[in-house]
Amino acid sequence: MLSNRWGIVLLTALTPAIWGTTYLVTTEFLPPDRPLLAAVIRALPAGIVLVAITRRLPQGIWWWRALVLGALNIGMFNALLFVGAYRLPGGVAATVGAIQPLLVALLSAGLLRERLTPRTMVAAVAGVAGVGLLVLRADARLDAIGVAAALGGAAVMAAGVVLSKRWQSPAPLLATTGWQLVAGGLLVLPVALAVEGMPPATLTTANLAGYAYLAIIGSALAYALWFRGLRALSATKVTFLGLLSPVVATALGWAVLGQQLAAPQVLGALIVLAALVAAQIQPSRTRPLPAATPRVLIGKES
Repeated sequence: MLSNRWGIVLLTALTPAIWGTTYLVTTEFLPPDRPLLAAVIRALPAGIVLVAITRRLPQGIWWWRALVLGALNIGMFNALLFVGAYRLPGGVAATVGAIQPLLVALLSAGLLRERLTPRTMVAAVAGVAGVGLLVLRADARLDAIGVAAALGGAAVMAAGVVLSKRWQSPAPLLATTGWQLVAGGLLVLPVALAVEGMPPATLTTANLAGYAYLAIIGSALAYALWFRGLRALSATKVTFLGLLSPVVATALGWAVLGQQLAAPQVLGALIVLAALVAAQIQPSRTRPLPAATPRVLIGKES
């Protein structure tokens, strides 16, 4: 049972690891200044394909639930994420976003009746500190709108994670994943057209490869693994795994782009890894003491 749980944890951890490659793919393969287009292409085609494969549409209350979850997990999150990314240095945006495990832990205590332990709180604070050491720079500038967007992105994703755990769909995993991707993509589509205009008339082979990677690997596969983890694990334990994203992004920047990696960044990565591992450890259950054997008093018969 224990090995099976850790197997699910490792599979779920593939999702933030995949998401950590998004920065590299975006900067090296995608056309510039088209973040909302990337958000649409990342979600909508993948969702349509998953719905077509499963041949399942929402029924009853799941029409509006799929819309709400798609807006929180996909549409609103990606829009706020890109606003924060454009108005803030990457390190500031990632550090602000690292409060998500703390938000999920607080929401889970209220909505899911999950126990809020001191270890979870310490791990959440350590995760923010570790991400700060990993990606934050001393000369980083702050922008009020950017900080608000980054906080909003962390908040809506936290709400989406908790509601995804609270609302367990009876439909197959790939179907519910597809519903959310379609809903989120459709939500961002009109905003992308209004802000960025029509897509580029021509796309290079590298552009097409980047979009295909984001849609197939970064969305269809990654979100399916993410929601599968949410079905099997607590919302708090799953969201801590999201701290892997800045670790992977930093490692790829060093290995592929030749970016410098200093000692504080290595320390930050170690703190992040320690925090997410600590969050996955199940609390030990105290074994109940054996019931005392009742003593039978034998007296003289009257």
